Amino acid sequence: MDLPRHVSVLLDECIENLNIRPDGIYVDGTLGLGGHSFEIASRLTAGRLIGIDRDPSAIERAGHRLSPFGERVTLVHGNFSDAVQILDSLGIRGVDGMLFDLGVSSPQLDEAERGFSYMQDAPLDMRMDSTASLTAYDVVNGWDEGRLNRILWDYGEERYARRISAAILAARAKKPIESTLELVEVIKSAMPAAALREKQHPAKRSFQAIRIAVNDELGEVERMMDTVPDKLNVGGRLCVISFHSLEDRIVKNGIARRENGCTCPREAPICTCGFVKTLRSVSRKPILPSEDEIERNPRSRSAKLRVAERV
Repeated sequence: MDLPRHVSVLLDECIENLNIRPDGIYVDGTLGLGGHSFEIASRLTAGRLIGIDRDPSAIERAGHRLSPFGERVTLVHGNFSDAVQILDSLGIRGVDGMLFDLGVSSPQLDEAERGFSYMQDAPLDMRMDSTASLTAYDVVNGWDEGRLNRILWDYGEERYARRISAAILAARAKKPIESTLELVEVIKSAMPAAALREKQHPAKRSFQAIRIAVNDELGEVERMMDTVPDKLNVGGRLCVISFHSLEDRIVKNGIARRENGCTCPREAPICTCGFVKTLRSVSRKPILPSEDEIERNPRSRSAKLRVAERV
């Protein structure tokens, strides 16, 4: 099978911070094309890697790439936020490291038929899991104006959210909005001329917002941060790569709750609130891609890696 060209973001930094032990158990919760997984598995001898992805095509493609590692690798079609249940079903009580790359994979962006791109015409889909029911078509043509405005403002940080949501309702009243480029034209029609001249594509923020809504991306990150650290063995590492501020804030706050969640007054001699520290930040600030990586892979520009260790 010919695999699409793919460059794993912050690859060296992730491998370094996972502190991989040859006999350890590791989880790649967002498998993609298996770039991170390949480097993890290549460092294992008696260890094991569990790769999870909700995109069936990712499972198939990564399976070919990781086939040389045989039984060292187990691939599961599922959601990264369900990692705890997946590990329980495999009889795995604890792991030594977990990696989550929250970005949209290159094939999903590059394959026009997936409907993620505002540069190519395709049906409005945007599902990361092609077996899921909700599509971008459903959101654009079925959600009310208030709900559309909220996701454009909250998820896309789109300052013209109200104008765009009103334009979507006006357009779909005449006929359903069926394709990505139809939606792009509706978005552009709602924006002032000055906004259309900006360097960033006028539909970028809106497409991000709709994609997040279709896949419940922020909810999945919240659930992941609430549950998966409990599966780490003491000394185990959690590595999370995010690509926009909303995701990064959830990850940062999720680590902070487990690291500095004591609610007792500072002057209290002992903790009486019952807080038990379970994570410590390995790096106080997120790890960013180097200028060299950004030059080689412009899609890495907004990436942030946060690392925490189980205590």
